[in-house]
Amino acid sequence: MESTFDGTAEQVRASGRRLKEDLSAGVNDIKAAASSEIKSLIADVEELMARIADLKDADVVRVRGKVQRAVDATKQSLTDGADAIRQQAQKAVGTADDYVRESPWQAVGVAALVGAIIGILATRRS
Repeated sequence: MESTFDGTAEQVRASGRRLKEDLSAGVNDIKAAASSEIKSLIADVEELMARIADLKDADVVRVRGKVQRAVDATKQSLTDGADAIRQQAQKAVGTADDYVRESPWQAVGVAALVGAIIGILATRRS
């Protein structure tokens, strides 16, 4: 009986490791997609600013400076936000991994419940 529990506990741990890897991959995919879109927007704004660089009108110069400061602030915020998201995701994944290791049977129950809910929701949408 004890060997069955050990085998099941190892399966749960393996599932926890896979969950951790899947969560990390998902967070990286989301971050990459969002980052790509924002970087594209910033590149477009910088291109526009380069095109109007020759204009010497006082209002254009003022707006160009304002936009440049906004672009710089956005780049810094992206860097800071990416670091914060990565740290939070790693913390969440670590917590989930610890929970699975400490309470394998409860983790199996939670996983089964989540799977059942997803199955019900997917069936209703079809």
